[in-house]
Amino acid sequence: MAIDLLNHKLDRAFDHIDAGGAGVVAREDLLGLGARLLVGFGESPTSVTGSSLVDSFDGIWAALSGALGRDSDLSLSREDFREGMTAAFVTGGGYDAVFRPAAVAVAELCDIDGDGHVGPKEFRTMLAAFGTSYDDVDEAFERLDRSARGALTVEELVLAAREYYVSDDPNAAGNWLYGPL
Repeated sequence: MAIDLLNHKLDRAFDHIDAGGAGVVAREDLLGLGARLLVGFGESPTSVTGSSLVDSFDGIWAALSGALGRDSDLSLSREDFREGMTAAFVTGGGYDAVFRPAAVAVAELCDIDGDGHVGPKEFRTMLAAFGTSYDDVDEAFERLDRSARGALTVEELVLAAREYYVSDDPNAAGNWLYGPL
């Protein structure tokens, strides 16, 4: 059951990157996700925030392809992606060093006023870049807003990413990071 849940979440992550539906993903596809986020928030890829996002996404791709023993210029199938993500971040211990900085970069990008909080509007902008259905955003936000204060802290968003990508708990709030599974 736990493996099925993790595979389902990783398949969904693959689909976020494979926005064109080609059935394979490459470094450029992951950077395309980053570009959608940057455009959504009106941030330049050369700004400090934009550069942090791009660099961290590059780090994810390098770790992912490295875990598979592949050249970083090659495309990955859905199965390759699952295997690489599991080896690099779920069981491989690279989450904190490589993936967490990307989660922080995304959360900080969403915190447009720098107050440490992400409101529903910013959350909606983030999920639009990931391709989440408009109708699923409000419920996802409510599930992640553990304190019911109408905003997520940057750290809550980073924790949700950890739960989404690493946890095998079917009841983890982070499973709602991109809407219902």
